[in-house]
Amino acid sequence: MSYDVEEVEIIMMELEEGAEKTISAYKTELQNIRAGRANPHILDKLSVDYYGTPSPINQMATVTVAEARVLVISAWDKSMLKPIEKAILAANIGINPNNDGVVIRLIFPELTEERRKDLVKDIKKSGESSKVALRNHRRDAIDALKKLEKSSGITEDDLERLTADVEKKLSSAVESVEKMMKDKEAEIMSV
Repeated sequence: MSYDVEEVEIIMMELEEGAEKTISAYKTELQNIRAGRANPHILDKLSVDYYGTPSPINQMATVTVAEARVLVISAWDKSMLKPIEKAILAANIGINPNNDGVVIRLIFPELTEERRKDLVKDIKKSGESSKVALRNHRRDAIDALKKLEKSSGITEDDLERLTADVEKKLSSAVESVEKMMKDKEAEIMSV
């Protein structure tokens, strides 16, 4: 190993960080897709004005899955039920909240076959976007390694070996995205 180890470690670390961020973003995106089942993550981006401070619902109420298609929001401060209900309506998530004065129930409707197929298309589309982002990280890493070779930081043999390492890391990240994509597709298509 006659090359600049520190430079190579930085390049590999940037590749891994970029891949992890891409996978994490895709995972979050999948969690927010409504699959006909009650999913508390659908409320993650909602914030409610809690005594002058915008706060996420999960910081002012308990969100539980009562049945397969019912979410129950139990506010710690009952006076916040109305603002939570308004925030859910304003967020336009496609579900009307039922407020009985004690808890708010969100009843998820069954998905039609057509809607399921549309969701699967969206999942595949965003999965492909994630794979493109991963490939861009690979390209950046390989370009950085080639620059390092040109500046005599590494030899041609080192470049080949390190490029193979980059390819290995990328294929593992792509497999991870594909597995998440297939799992979510199976979840949506199961009736």
